[in-house]
Amino acid sequence: MQSEYSTVLTLFPLKSVTESFARVIHGLTVEHLTDHVIQRSKRMILDTLGVGFLGTNTEVFHKASEYSKIYSSNVASTVWGQPDLRLPPTYAAFVNGVAIHSMDFDDTWHPATHPSGAVLPVLLALSEALPPSPKCSGLDLLLAFNVGIEVQGQLLRFSKEANDIPKRFHPPSVVGTLGSAAATSKFLGLSMTKCREALAIAVSHAGAPIANAATQTKPLHIGNAARHGMEAAFLAMLGLQGNRQILDMQTGFGAFYANYSPKVLPNLDSHTWLLDQQDVAFKRFPAHLATHWVADAAASVRKHLVTDRALLPIDRIARIVLRIPDVQYVNRPFPDSEHEARHSFQFVACATLLDGGITVPSFHKCQINRPQVRELLSKVELEHPQDNLPSFNTLYCEISVTLNDGATFTERSDTFYGHWRKPLSQEDLREKFRANASSVLSCDTVDRLTEMVENLEDLEDCSVLTTLLKGPSSPEMVSKSI
Repeated sequence: MQSEYSTVLTLFPLKSVTESFARVIHGLTVEHLTDHVIQRSKRMILDTLGVGFLGTNTEVFHKASEYSKIYSSNVASTVWGQPDLRLPPTYAAFVNGVAIHSMDFDDTWHPATHPSGAVLPVLLALSEALPPSPKCSGLDLLLAFNVGIEVQGQLLRFSKEANDIPKRFHPPSVVGTLGSAAATSKFLGLSMTKCREALAIAVSHAGAPIANAATQTKPLHIGNAARHGMEAAFLAMLGLQGNRQILDMQTGFGAFYANYSPKVLPNLDSHTWLLDQQDVAFKRFPAHLATHWVADAAASVRKHLVTDRALLPIDRIARIVLRIPDVQYVNRPFPDSEHEARHSFQFVACATLLDGGITVPSFHKCQINRPQVRELLSKVELEHPQDNLPSFNTLYCEISVTLNDGATFTERSDTFYGHWRKPLSQEDLREKFRANASSVLSCDTVDRLTEMVENLEDLEDCSVLTTLLKGPSSPEMVSKSI
């Protein structure tokens, strides 16, 4: 005999988790956007464009773009900063995504992921590839962008494992792929059924092991997430079908996260954006987010060791102790490449002690291999206090430098400037964008892009924005880029 509860379920079946996601993707409108969400997402877009332009100077970007040239179609989109290179929208999104993450300089959220890189390249490629009528507005782009961000954030909240810095999968390759599919579905105006199918297809495109962190392959995780999510939406439009409960099942999306416990999303009339509740972190230098606490603490310790413009007394330093979370893939005592150095607690600590700060050139090969850096690296020890958990929301870094005479200087960082608890000012965010984008674009174009993004909700036609992304055509700017 059925219980009263099971009878109710039979008569009025609850919506599945997957169905609730499709409802949110399909049903959200620009009227749901809050001023807070619009302002925060515009900052994310500006920062992501800047690191993307800077990333077009990297070796991994050039390899990815060279590979993608074998693909062609009648529809093409801009590769940022490359006026002579246009690719099919999926591959434009791929190489622009690679550029964004090529230096690990893109934004970071909690639970841990890089939310913007898998979404923005997709929307900009589509806005250029779609027919000119009807026009895609800045508000259309902001809505689809925030839908892609929201889907990632909601998925990450279904597992306690996701709260920690990852150990198995790189999150943008997992949730980023579904964020891309969601953003594409929204931008293209797919039906609720097609939105659900796009998510199901995207799950089979998702995932990349953390073992490829600190290699040239890691940036492909963002590029692939962008491309695969778009492809999933395209395949859904053609009628391809997947499991209707892909987000409900342990053997579906639950395969990526332990203790997976999905929940049906609230109805649209009670929808609140996760971005409204928590900001993202913007990095001041291109390296794994956890190293930013190390740099902050190391800069404070250095003030005890160096006065005015004097050099760091390396020969007087006996021992350097870093008290940090146990995050193995950022534990690299003697990094050999720029990618390893970006994922090395030890390198960031030593470079900051030596130079007073970290910049883009800090990760050049010649800087990594300096004898002074190698000598300092040999003096570093790691400790993992039990209360220092591997979460971007709670971790801290404490550094102790002991001199030969026994004197010890200790400093601790609980929150670095740029973290969501201590966000970059708008002017500092603009300055980061200027510094990054000006490696490819003219000063005038940088200023026009800044103004356009900061007023994106008023833009009537996004094609004006994509025109500015093409980059230089003059020999002077091309020479500067090289």
